[in-house]
Amino acid sequence: MLIEAGLTTIALALAVCWPRLASSQFRRMERAFLNLARRKNLAVASVGATMLLLRLALLPLFPAPLPSSTDDFSFLLAADTFAHGRLANPTPVMWTHLESLQITMQPTYMSMYFPGPGLVMAAGKALFGHPWAGILLTGAFMCASLCWMLQAWLPPGWALVGGFLAILRLGLFSYWLNTYTGGATLSVTGAAVVLGAMPRLFKTGQFRYGMLMAVGMALLATSRPYEGVLVCVPVCIAICHWIIRGENRPSLGVLMRRAIPPVALLVAVMAWMGYYDTRAFGKPTTLPYTVARATYAVVPYYIWQPLRPTPTYRHDEIRRFYTETEAEGFHEMRTTAGFARRMLVKFNTAVLFFCGFALLPPAFLIGRVLADRRVRFFVYCAPFWIAGMTIGVFLIPHYLAPFTPALYVMGLQAMRHLRQWKPAGMTFVRLTVGVCLAMAGLRLYAEPFHLTPPQWPLGPWLCTWVGPSHYGQERARIADALEHMPGQHLVLVRYSATHEPGDEWVYNLSDIDGAKTIWARDMDPVQNKELLRYYKDRDVWLVQPDASQGKLLPYPASEQTDGRLRAMASGGR
Repeated sequence: MLIEAGLTTIALALAVCWPRLASSQFRRMERAFLNLARRKNLAVASVGATMLLLRLALLPLFPAPLPSSTDDFSFLLAADTFAHGRLANPTPVMWTHLESLQITMQPTYMSMYFPGPGLVMAAGKALFGHPWAGILLTGAFMCASLCWMLQAWLPPGWALVGGFLAILRLGLFSYWLNTYTGGATLSVTGAAVVLGAMPRLFKTGQFRYGMLMAVGMALLATSRPYEGVLVCVPVCIAICHWIIRGENRPSLGVLMRRAIPPVALLVAVMAWMGYYDTRAFGKPTTLPYTVARATYAVVPYYIWQPLRPTPTYRHDEIRRFYTETEAEGFHEMRTTAGFARRMLVKFNTAVLFFCGFALLPPAFLIGRVLADRRVRFFVYCAPFWIAGMTIGVFLIPHYLAPFTPALYVMGLQAMRHLRQWKPAGMTFVRLTVGVCLAMAGLRLYAEPFHLTPPQWPLGPWLCTWVGPSHYGQERARIADALEHMPGQHLVLVRYSATHEPGDEWVYNLSDIDGAKTIWARDMDPVQNKELLRYYKDRDVWLVQPDASQGKLLPYPASEQTDGRLRAMASGGR
């Protein structure tokens, strides 16, 4: 981030001191760029293909990410469940040893999150053998759909600029594409389809745009429904206004006939969600999140709600995660000064992730953007969206994913206004794109240059240049060693009293009893004895992540593993 700030400062100085710097060379490049941009379908396809091919080309340097965060493992559980043709899994017999963050154990064993991202990863696993393939493909669709959406609001050249900026800042290196967390790529795609189809529908009245809006809403409903509702409510109001007073709309009878398939699609999606909720959480009205939060959490969703009663926890790490890690800052938000500070933290988080330093200077022209008729719809929506995100206790950048298309429209319009300050403004905008390209190139060589990105758990949420970094290597190393050993294994995980609760090792996929390796929590001797008796045919190991560098040791109560330890001495260390 400091390097990006330095390069941005240099770009600003060059634009001020040499406002016509390389203007002829830039003009030649822009003419070629505009020739592609005017061929709108080709431009959209080019953005998606570039995103996909560049990330594939980076695989030798940055392979598919390792799961590391609690959310990663939860979404992977959903993907594995769906890939096996199930909507949920029965509660494991020894579930108290297998409890973990962001999953439910009762009434079923399942991820606590909405199913859209899990379905995407399940498709990637089924079609290409790896769940990350689904995220990679939706990342390409994310960038392409952003370009398509921008074409409806901005001139084609600027839409293409936005598509390529999305590749550089959201696609190649951010945690949105390089973890298994959040479903951001899916929700951005859904919002872009909705916001891109809306002005096209108003202009042409064509059926296909109504159908596309329904598809986008369905993607939002299955990935980030709360933020999706915030996006779709103003859109629905605009549609009602168009139906009543629109100049180009078809007759009311034609509109009603054309509305039947989109409405039917949305009804079918809602019905399926009700069926999924019934299978996974017991009732069609019990939404994802609610069971896990009611079982474990004390911090509510919204700032005016009181703390929930503290439940009885079986594991200290889970207790500390919900009563300390999540509760940090909640009490502060109940005071006026504390609320202001937390809102500033939220604002800084969003600015650092979406703008960094390179895209921040155009934002100072926000006053001109707010007065711009071209983006008036987003200006009207902004207070509603800001209020909706302000009342929430938590904010991580992927919560804002459905608003990304609107942020890009506003940001690019600010860049258009800055470009009008000729010649210095034009040169600075050109150099800003160059800074983003330079930062992407620099990220490729960050490790050789010892420019280590911030480490988990802080880094991924703040900086678009953090990923892909391989957190979670110690657990993956041990899992790989056990995978290459004969027999089946049970690993008891024993944490220290000061262990970081979010650095969770106890996660399993959908078929626990059939897995080669089971990860379980170390409990008291009596409960451990019951666990070992149930899994009596497995070799039993002990891992202490906070001691001995996560070394795999034979569990004291098991004599079966002594010979195995010598066998893995070379491969497991």
